[in-house]
Amino acid sequence: MELIKIAFGGGCHWCTEAVFQSLIGVEKVEQGWVSSTEKNHTFSEAVVVLFNLEKIDLKTLIQIHLLTHKSTSNHSMRTKYRSAVYYFTHQQKEESLKIVEKLQPNFKDKIITKVLEFKDFKPSTKEFQKYYQSNPSKPFCKKYIDPKLKFILSNFSEYSKQTNS
Repeated sequence: MELIKIAFGGGCHWCTEAVFQSLIGVEKVEQGWVSSTEKNHTFSEAVVVLFNLEKIDLKTLIQIHLLTHKSTSNHSMRTKYRSAVYYFTHQQKEESLKIVEKLQPNFKDKIITKVLEFKDFKPSTKEFQKYYQSNPSKPFCKKYIDPKLKFILSNFSEYSKQTNS
């Protein structure tokens, strides 16, 4: 089984990590900060996802990503929470751009999520990794992460580990 690597940024990495950890076919999620190139060279909160293409495809991952963070909002925290799909290969870049374009009609506002080249990764400290798994009853998790996981369960149940565990 070959695992494919892609990275996502958009909201806080605790939320993004929990979203992708909840999906069937996602084998590993590394939480931390990702940098890209040129004007996006600064580090921004993100996760690196390793997934099994036989169980979940890139389109589904991108769709879930766009629907579980403010992918149409250019709010004041965008430098800390850059809305992005970070690609590792040219093929991923082309596929990701097409997927975002095809999903745009499903959104009322313009998707601001960028497709960017992955350059570097800095992991979070161990105490913050797997945050939701370690702290599911903390107020932050109840307020911000639980609604995202419920959304996945309602709209992508065939990919949810919550229904298939």
